[in-house]
Amino acid sequence: MLKGIHFLLTYTCNYSCDHCFLYCSPSSHGTFTVKQIKEVLNEAKKIQSVEWIYFEGGEPFLYYPLLLEGIRLAKEHGFKVGIVTNSYWATSIEDAELWLQPFSEIGIDDISISDDTFHYENVDQSLSKIAKKASDNLKLPSMTICIEEPTVKKDQEKGEPVISGGAMFKGRAVERLIHDLPKRSWEEFIECPYEDFKALGRIHVDSFGNAHICQGLSIGNFWETPLSDLIMKYDAEAHPICGPLTRGGPAQLVKEYNLEHENEYVDECHLCYLTRLKLLEKFPKYLAPRQVYGLD
Repeated sequence: MLKGIHFLLTYTCNYSCDHCFLYCSPSSHGTFTVKQIKEVLNEAKKIQSVEWIYFEGGEPFLYYPLLLEGIRLAKEHGFKVGIVTNSYWATSIEDAELWLQPFSEIGIDDISISDDTFHYENVDQSLSKIAKKASDNLKLPSMTICIEEPTVKKDQEKGEPVISGGAMFKGRAVERLIHDLPKRSWEEFIECPYEDFKALGRIHVDSFGNAHICQGLSIGNFWETPLSDLIMKYDAEAHPICGPLTRGGPAQLVKEYNLEHENEYVDECHLCYLTRLKLLEKFPKYLAPRQVYGLD
């Protein structure tokens, strides 16, 4: 049952982080308009089960007036609302409180702040610490998100290598972070450990109309078919990508389309991402937008 809709308010970001699974950067394009936000929120209301609306990116604070209006509209519809930010704007406590004060007045329900070495070399003195302190001062509910460089440790019980750090190996992370990491046989990856392709607990929406189950994996275009209809009619088994993933994970996706592949991959995301990349031209409606695959 769909509980959350996450706006990818913009793909533009002031950073180009190595771990970004959307390939966001200062040159990335695709930003919502107020009119488009209103249309999505109206559709979200029709779905009835939706409780949460999040505004993410890219970096949503780059379009601050649009972000504020989107949050105000979402609250008017009765949704709980959250933001995910890298807090580039928190240059001092005083300035950070100025940026955050309107959210206190609107009544935001969550602020998630990136606080890691991908965003700040010195995490102890990072802008994220200032943003968290300012949030606390204004009594805004906030939390930090910490993704670190992948490191390899040994599972004490099984004796097998375990990759820690929390990075997901898709998007730019495949290009920048997988070198020298241990790999396993592709045949082991028989399920997705992160997304429930049948239940659709949440989706991400972008300004191009893509309704992402997973970044770059869409159930259709909601500018062509209303979002509430897409959700109601969605059938995982009938979807050309989600069907195989449901039946047997990324390995099944390889088998059903008889794709060439390497013998080993870092994890499920790594295999799934590279497999989808090979299917991009065959299923452009469902594997979109191309820029989250590092193309165009």
